[in-house]
Amino acid sequence: MSNQYSGRQSDNRQRSGDQNYGGQPPKKGSGGERDSQIAEGMQSTTNTAKRAASEAASTIGSHVKDLLDTQLGSGADIIGQLGSSAQRAAEDLEQNAPQLAGLVRGVADRIEGYADDLRDQSVDELFRSASNFTRRQPALVFGLAALAGFFALRTLKSTAPRPQPLRGQARSSMGESNGA
Repeated sequence: MSNQYSGRQSDNRQRSGDQNYGGQPPKKGSGGERDSQIAEGMQSTTNTAKRAASEAASTIGSHVKDLLDTQLGSGADIIGQLGSSAQRAAEDLEQNAPQLAGLVRGVADRIEGYADDLRDQSVDELFRSASNFTRRQPALVFGLAALAGFFALRTLKSTAPRPQPLRGQARSSMGESNGA
């Protein structure tokens, strides 16, 4: 009997080896195949996410460029209006100060020409032009940036609220100055 019992026991062990411990049916394929399928699925998902992000960035980029081109056109219109105003000022100055009127007219023509150039350019072209100018004239660009920074700092300093002394400090300082 012990032989029969031990035979049954080995059969049970073999059968239990085929089943996993959770009572679930065995999965087909080896662990390596499952891992490669999971890795392929993850790679596919990653590629899909990258494609979607790239398309979203491209769409956002084109919308931003369109918006900037529109704003560039609006800025060119404002600059054109400034040039027209300078032309009218030159006409007003013509009778009293013809030399000054000629100078203002020359500036107005340049401003209007600049506005026309801006209307004909896209943001990318404007950026390239600015980059080329910076390469040709770095000292001038640096000087203008420093000057703009100086004026911005002066403007911020002049508009910053001044700290007001506390009421107790104001009285004590007034009392000291009156008492002396």
